[in-house]
Amino acid sequence: MVLSYAPLTDSLFKKFSSLVFDNTGIFLKPEKKELLNARLGKRLRQCNIASFEAYYDYVRDDTSGEELINLINSVSTNFTSFFRENSHFEYLTSTVLPGFSASGASGLKVWSAACSSGEEPYTLAIVLNNYKQKKRSFSFVIQATDISTKVLAIAKAGVYADERVRSMPKEILKQYFQKGKGKSAGFVRVKRGLRESISFKRFNLMGDFPWQEEFDIIFCRNVMIYFNRETQQELVNKFSRCLKPGGYLFIGHSESLTSIDHSFKQVSTTAYKK
Repeated sequence: MVLSYAPLTDSLFKKFSSLVFDNTGIFLKPEKKELLNARLGKRLRQCNIASFEAYYDYVRDDTSGEELINLINSVSTNFTSFFRENSHFEYLTSTVLPGFSASGASGLKVWSAACSSGEEPYTLAIVLNNYKQKKRSFSFVIQATDISTKVLAIAKAGVYADERVRSMPKEILKQYFQKGKGKSAGFVRVKRGLRESISFKRFNLMGDFPWQEEFDIIFCRNVMIYFNRETQQELVNKFSRCLKPGGYLFIGHSESLTSIDHSFKQVSTTAYKK
């Protein structure tokens, strides 16, 4: 039986919006009401729940927190691609990595702070591994986090449709991806060595950061556009505290730190140095 339910009301939209904001910092503007109506409608059918009000109570009453994660998975927007906003990776190769090597430091530590389905951290791993092949003393680790368990599962598996990697140079595809055969035809998988250079885990950026001056580089791109100014300020302060002196913060090309109080120096397009 296909469930039918009354549309999401303004008052319930506000309640769901507050719930999402309190737990993730994501601010759902009023124009997102129809999007939320459609996405939560799918979840209602999966749970066999007949109304948005009943679903809201279901989320609030779930002491395990699992349904809250499902709610967040439903409202999260996860558009990404390999080598997205490529100027950042070019700046890494031309400036950041040579500077890191020249300083005599070892063991570059990178955080992909909103890794989505994995394309960003795998791109970072490709860039860093290519550099390592030229500088044998260079080493790196990548930590990749996201609030959505749904996209993290994709990222950990490292399996993508052919069209997701079609624009990549053939030498990169050959070195870092395995082409699927038989039932896996039409897909590629990131090779084990590259997968093992990244640690994936769930993390909520609104929570406490356990790191103090630990990272050399943080990528948090196209995330702050979903936050209000106060949340953006809080997040930038947290990033500053867990970056080493001289560390780099990369944000999305559609984002800016202009209206935020910070001590970073802008060094390239949406790239900042502590």
